[in-house]
Amino acid sequence: MNHLLDQLYKTKLRLAGLVTAVVGVGFLFLSKAVAATATLSWLIGWPTNELGTTLLSAGVIAVIFEYYARKEAEERATEHFRDAIRREAPAIRDAVLDSFAFEPETMRSIASDETLDKIATNAIGLRLGDEKLARDAYADLKEQVIRSPERWRDVDVSVSLSPWTAGPASGPGSMLVATVRWEYKVRSASPTMRFACVSDLDEYRDVRRDPSTASIWYFDPSAGLDAADPEVFSLLQLSVDGRDRNIRRSAREGSQVAAVSLGQGAVGREVTISYTYRALVQRHGHLLYLDLPRPAKGVHVQLDYAQADIRRVNVLDYFSSPEAARVVQSPAAAPAKTVDVRFDGQVFPRAGVAFVWVLQDELGAGAEVFA
Repeated sequence: MNHLLDQLYKTKLRLAGLVTAVVGVGFLFLSKAVAATATLSWLIGWPTNELGTTLLSAGVIAVIFEYYARKEAEERATEHFRDAIRREAPAIRDAVLDSFAFEPETMRSIASDETLDKIATNAIGLRLGDEKLARDAYADLKEQVIRSPERWRDVDVSVSLSPWTAGPASGPGSMLVATVRWEYKVRSASPTMRFACVSDLDEYRDVRRDPSTASIWYFDPSAGLDAADPEVFSLLQLSVDGRDRNIRRSAREGSQVAAVSLGQGAVGREVTISYTYRALVQRHGHLLYLDLPRPAKGVHVQLDYAQADIRRVNVLDYFSSPEAARVVQSPAAAPAKTVDVRFDGQVFPRAGVAFVWVLQDELGAGAEVFA
C-alpha cells in the first residue's frame, strides 16, 4: 500500500495537470469567440489560440507523463532500495545484534517473553552445539530462577547446636537443639512470610512449592514428638530493617505454621530481613541440612557445635558451580568448634549445605576420625 503522502502528491499533480488542461480548453474557446464576436475584437492580437493549445497539451502530457514516469520511477526506487539493502545487510545485521547484545532493554521493548525465551534457547544451543541440551538447560533455569518470586543476596546463616535437656542425653530419642539465624537482603514480593514445620513427607513436598513459604522444617514422626509442638520448632524472632515484627502461630496435629506480616512498606523495595528459629534435630541422625529456597548471590554459613558433644563435622555443599565453596574448620586444639562455609557466586534454589557429624560417644578413647 502506498504511503498516504505519496498518494496525496499524485493527486495534487494530476489535479494540476487537469486544471492546466481545462484552462487550455478555455483559451481555445475564447480564441473561437474572439473571431466571431465583435465586442471581443480587441483580443484579436492576443495569442489565445496558441496559449490554449500549449496549456491543453501541457496538462494532458503532464497527466500521461506522471502515470508512466511515476511508475518507472517507483520501480527504479524499489530496485535501488533492494540493492542498498543487499549491500548494507551485513552492517545492519551487525548493528542489530550489537544493539541486542549491549543494550538488552532495546530487545525487551520489541520482543515478547516467548520470543526472548526462543532467542535464549537458540543462543545456548549454538554455544553448546546441542539443541536438546539447550532446551532442557534453559527450561530448568527458567523454572528455578526466572519464575522465582524473589532473589536474595548477602545471605548470612549462623547455626548453634546444643543438647536438648528435656529428653534423654543419648540413645533413642536424644535430640540436639539447632538455633538458626538467617539474614539477607531482598526485594520482597509478598507482604507475608510463612514458616512451617510438618511431619508428613507429602505435605512437606507440597509446602516447598508454595512461593509464600520462606522456610519449611521436616520432623520425623518416629521420634515420638508432634511437629505441632513448640519444642520441635519455634520461630523466635523476625525483623525487617532491624524492626521486630509480630509473629502469629497456628497449629494442628502433625504441623504448625508461623506467619509474619512484613508491612506494605517492605514490598517492592530492598530490605534486610533477619529471623531466628529453634528446631530439634535427631542426635543420631548425624545430619543437618540447610536449604536455600530462593536464588541467592553470596552465601555464608557458620556452624557452632562446641556444646553438642560432636567429635567431627564434615560438610557437603550443593552449590552447582565451577567454583568451589570455601570451607574452614576450626583447629582441633581450639576450644571453639566451628565450621565456616562461604560461597560468593550465584546459588540456585534448593541448593544448600549439609553438615554430617560423628558423635564423641560413638568413638572409643583416643580414636581418630578421618574426613
